[in-house]
Amino acid sequence: MPRFSIIVPTYGVEGRLPLALESVLGQPFGDFELIPVHETAADSPAGAISAAYAVRDTRVAPVESPPAGGLSAARNAGLAAAHGTYVLFLDGDDTLAPGALRAIADRLDETDDPDVLRFTHERAHWWEGGTTIVRPVGPDAPAWSATYLRDFLTTRQLTFPIGHFTDVGWNGLVALAADRTAELPGTVCVRHLLRRQGSRLYAPGAHHLELLDQVELVLARAAAGQALTEALFGRLFSIVLRSLAHPERLPAHHRRDFFRRAMHLYGLHRPTGFQVPAGHLGLQHRLLASGSYGGFRVLHAARRVTVGALAALPRPRTPLARAVCAVRRRLPLDPNLAVYRTHRVRGVGGDLAALHAKARELAPRVRSVFLVAADAVDRVPHGAEHAVLGSPRAGRLLARAKYVVDDADLDDLTDLGGIGGISGLGDTVVERPGSVHVRISPGTPLKATGLDRSAYPAVAAASGGPGGPAASAAALLGRVDRWDFGLSANRHSTETWERAFPGRYEQLEYGCPRNDVLYTATAEDVARARRALGVPEGRKALLYAPTHRDHSPGHEPRFDLEAFCEAVGEQFVVLLRTHHRSAAGTPRASGGRITDVTAHPRVEEVCLAADALITDYSSLMFDYAHLDRPVVILAEDWEVFRETRGVCLDLPATQPGHVARTGRELAELFRDGSYADVAADALRAVFRERFCQFDDGRAAERVVRRVFLGERPEALPPVLPLAERTPAPPFAVPAPTAPTPAAPAPAVPTPAAATLVRS
Repeated sequence: MPRFSIIVPTYGVEGRLPLALESVLGQPFGDFELIPVHETAADSPAGAISAAYAVRDTRVAPVESPPAGGLSAARNAGLAAAHGTYVLFLDGDDTLAPGALRAIADRLDETDDPDVLRFTHERAHWWEGGTTIVRPVGPDAPAWSATYLRDFLTTRQLTFPIGHFTDVGWNGLVALAADRTAELPGTVCVRHLLRRQGSRLYAPGAHHLELLDQVELVLARAAAGQALTEALFGRLFSIVLRSLAHPERLPAHHRRDFFRRAMHLYGLHRPTGFQVPAGHLGLQHRLLASGSYGGFRVLHAARRVTVGALAALPRPRTPLARAVCAVRRRLPLDPNLAVYRTHRVRGVGGDLAALHAKARELAPRVRSVFLVAADAVDRVPHGAEHAVLGSPRAGRLLARAKYVVDDADLDDLTDLGGIGGISGLGDTVVERPGSVHVRISPGTPLKATGLDRSAYPAVAAASGGPGGPAASAAALLGRVDRWDFGLSANRHSTETWERAFPGRYEQLEYGCPRNDVLYTATAEDVARARRALGVPEGRKALLYAPTHRDHSPGHEPRFDLEAFCEAVGEQFVVLLRTHHRSAAGTPRASGGRITDVTAHPRVEEVCLAADALITDYSSLMFDYAHLDRPVVILAEDWEVFRETRGVCLDLPATQPGHVARTGRELAELFRDGSYADVAADALRAVFRERFCQFDDGRAAERVVRRVFLGERPEALPPVLPLAERTPAPPFAVPAPTAPTPAAPAPAVPTPAAATLVRS
C-alpha cells in the first residue's frame, strides 16, 4: 500500500485545480496515491481535469461525490477509497509545498508513526500579496493541516460530520480519540490560498446555526465516555464566542436563540475547575455563562465603535458625485428595463445585439436601451432605444434598470467609465438591491487578462496614472463585485475567469450569443454576407485578423499583405480586420484584392463570408473554429508576445491548424493547398473538441431564459454534442478549370522568425 493517500475535493475550484494536482505529482517523494473527488455529473469540469491527470499518471485515482453533500461528503468519499498508511487532505485551490511529503514522512519515522501529525501552513493572500505562517492549534484548525493514520481513523470510525463547520466537529472528534499526536515544527507543508470572496463559512446566513451542531457533537461524544479536557472546551467556546461577536452573520431572528443554545451547552458541559481566561475573552465567557444576552450586545457594540467611525468617513468622491449617486439610489427599479452598455470603441457588439433580438422574441415585456458612443447611434439594433455613454440620461437608465448587460473592456481602464470622477457620472452603475448585472466577455481568452496581466511588463507600463497597477486592480475588482452572471464559451474560459476575475458571480456555461448565427445561418445567408463585403465571384476569401501588441508602439503591419496576395495567386482575396486599438487602412496597391472590414459592426458576419482565417493570437480563432473551416496561425513573434503580453494558453500545444513562422511559409501553405489538408483537419478537430464546447446555436436563448425569465438551469435546453451540430455551410467556390503552373514564391517581408514550427 502507498505511504500516503492525498484526498483533494475539487468542486468549484476548477481554475486552480491543476496547480493543486501538479504540486502533489511534482513531489520528490513519490509513494502516494492522489484522490481527486469531483461532483457526480457526466459534464463535471473538475471530473474532466481529474480524468486527464489519471490518464497521465497511474497514481491519480478520481472518485465521485454528490455536490449536495458538500465538503464533508467529498472528504468521506475520498477516505472510503483510500489505501495509504496515512491520509492527507488538500483543498483544490491550495498547493502542497515543495518537499512537503518527504518532510512529513521523515517526521513520522522520527515520532514512531503517531495517530496524528500536525504541520505548519502558509496563508497566502488571494492576489500574490503577503503571507502568514500558521501553526495549527485547536478544533478550528483546518483538516488539511495534519496527516492521519488511516488505521486510527478506521478503528475509531472517524468520518467528517455532515454540514457546515465540518472541520470543527472533525478536529474535536480527532482530539478526543487520538492517543498519540506529534508536530512537524518549522516546515511549511501547505500553501493555503485566501479567497478574495472570503470563506463561505463567514458569509451571512442561517448556516451559522450549524456551528453549534458541530460543537454539541463533540461535547456529546466526550460526555459518552471520552474525557473532555479544559483546553478543548476552551477552544470550542472561543469559536462560539467569535461567532457571537459577529451577530451580522446570523439572521436577526436567530441571534438570541443562538446565544441561548450556546449558554445551555456551556453550562451543561463546562469541566469542573475550568478557569475562565483573562481579559476581554474572559468577560465574554462570564456573560455567556450568566445568560446576559443584553450585556453581550452592549460589549459587542462598544468594541465596534472604532470600526464604525472609520466606516463613516467620507467616500473618495466629489460632493457632486455623492449627491448624484444618492439621488439615483432613491429611484425605483424598472422591472422591465434592460440596459446594454457597449464597448466605447467596438460599438454595438454582436453579443448584445443577439441577446436583444432573442429577448424581443422570448421576453417582449423587457424594454431594451443601448448605451453607445455618440458616433455609433446609427448602429443600434432596430426596435431598441439608445442613450449616449456619459450623458445624464445614461446615468438615470443605469440607476433604474433591473438588468444591466455589459461588454466593456475590463483590460483597459479607459473604458471603465465612471470610476471615481464626475466625468464618468453618466456611466456609473449604481448597485441596487434586486438589480441583475450580466458580464459579456470579449471571447475565449488566449492573452492574459484581468488580474493575471499584472505580472507582464507591457501591462505594467500601460498602467500609469494615479495608483498604477494597484489602482487599476481596485477599479477592476469594483466592477467584478457588481456582477451576478458571467458568460463562458468553454471550460478553459470558466477556469480563466475564476482566476482572473475573482468574485461571487455565477458562471453561465451557455456559449456566446453572437456565435449562434454560425450554426443557424443558411447557404443564402453566407452568400449574402459575401456580397455585402464585395467578395468577387469565384474567389476564396481569407480573413486576416491580427491582434494588438502592447509591446509594439505604432501597430505596424505584421507582414506585407500586398506581397502575400501576389504570392498566393488570383484565386484568393483578403478581408483585413485589425484590432480596435490598432491603426487600420486599406492598402493602396492591392489591385482590389484586400478589403478593410475593420469597421464592420458584426464580426460573425465577416466570419460567415470567409473561407479560411489567418491570425496570430487573436481570440477570433475560437469563434471561427465553430464553422469548421481552415485556420492558419502566423506566429513570427510568439516568444516575445508570450513574455511581454502574457498568455493563459499554450498555443503551440493547442494550435487550430498549421502554423507559419514567416510570410513566405504562410504564402506557401495557400499556394500548395496544404492550409486545408488532412493534417490541418486533424488539428482543428482536436481544437474544436476543447474550445467549441457550449455554442450550438442556442446560447442567446439560454441567457434570456435564465436571466430575464428567471428559469432554473435544469429547465434550459441542454447543449447539443459537438458531433451532432451542423455549422453554417461554406460558400461553394467553383474549382479552376485548369491548374496554374507554379511559380517561385516571391519573398514576403516579415519581422524576425519565431521558434514555432509548422505542423
